[in-house]
Amino acid sequence: MIDAHTHLENGDLSVEYVHKFIDAAKEKGITHLQILDHTHRFFEFKDCYKRVCEVSKLQEDWFLKKQKNSIDDYLKLIDALKKETFDIDVSFGLEVCYTPETESLLSSILEHYQFDFLVGSVHSVNGYLYDMDAFSKELLWDKNDPSNIYKAYYDSIEKLIQSNLFDQVGHPDVIKMYSIDPGYDLHPTYHHIASLAKEYNIKMEDNTKAHYSYHHPDVGLNDDFRKILKENNVQIVTASDAHYPSDVARCFELLDPR
Repeated sequence: MIDAHTHLENGDLSVEYVHKFIDAAKEKGITHLQILDHTHRFFEFKDCYKRVCEVSKLQEDWFLKKQKNSIDDYLKLIDALKKETFDIDVSFGLEVCYTPETESLLSSILEHYQFDFLVGSVHSVNGYLYDMDAFSKELLWDKNDPSNIYKAYYDSIEKLIQSNLFDQVGHPDVIKMYSIDPGYDLHPTYHHIASLAKEYNIKMEDNTKAHYSYHHPDVGLNDDFRKILKENNVQIVTASDAHYPSDVARCFELLDPR
C-alpha cells in the first residue's frame, strides 16, 4: 500500500508536521509514504513561473502568495527526518511544475539537488492555470475550445515523459477535473502516453484528488486509460495528492483493484 503523493504545502516545514502525515498513513494501512512539495513554494524556482505571472495579474498574485521558502529549508528538514526511524517506508521528493518552455531551466536547477523521487506534473496550459476555482474558468476554459486545452495539456504530458527528468507523472489525466467534454476521442492519446511511459520507465499516478475535491465521477484514472496503461505494463502508483494529513489515502478503498 503506497500513497505516492502527499503535500506539506499547507503547513510549515517542520518535523512535527511531517509526523502528522506519517501517523495518518499508518492509521490507513499505508506501508510506503511519499512526501513532497510544489516547486512554486521555493524561491529557487521563481523564474520557471514567469509565463504564469505574465499572462494574468490574478495568477501573479496567486503565485507570489505561494512563495514561502528557500529549498534549503526543505533539504534541512529532509536531513533531520532521515536520521529518524519510522514504522513505514517514508521517502521525500519534489513535485515539479513542468512546461515544455521551461524544461531546460528546470533541468539546470534540478541537477543541483538529490531527492528520493521527482514527480513531474502539468499545471498550466499555455501559461494559464487550469485548476484554480477562483479564476481558471474565466481566464482559460471560457475563452478556449476545450479540445485545444486538452490537446495542449496532453502534448505537455508527452514531453514531460520524454524529458527523462522525472520518476513519476502526477495526476496524468486531471485536466478532466471539471468534467468538460474534450470534444474528441482520447483513446489514441491514452495509447500513445502508455507507450511512452513504458519506453521511459516512468510511473503513472492513479490519483484520487479530482474525485474528492472536484467531484469527478472517476475515482482515479479514467477506467480505459488505466486499462491501457496496465496492458502496456506501465507501473501505476496510488496517490491521494493529500494537502492535509486527513486526506492521506483518501478514497483508496474506491479504486478499481483490477
